[in-house]
Amino acid sequence: MGAGKTTFIKAICRFLGVPDSVYSPTFSLINEYQTATGEPVFHFDFYRIKKIEEVYDIGYEDYIYSGSYCFLEWPGLIEALLPQDAVRVSINENQADGSREIEF
Repeated sequence: MGAGKTTFIKAICRFLGVPDSVYSPTFSLINEYQTATGEPVFHFDFYRIKKIEEVYDIGYEDYIYSGSYCFLEWPGLIEALLPQDAVRVSINENQADGSREIEF
């Protein structure tokens, strides 16, 4: 919590040309944005997922295999469902000074 996941995704979306406000979809599980050229960008937050069936109920595979950018917060529960070529990013906060370490 508070490591900067959503802030990181906001920065990527800004780089991709998403003009919308980007916020964590904690309750909706997924937000859809569009780049300036109309390409969809999907933003998931799996923090509140209790059962893997919930992931299938939202049509997860349709999004992940759409060819569009998909950014996932809290993907731990669905690790087995992620494509092998998914880029995994880890953000760790340094407790001493509040800086962040980002690993790809």
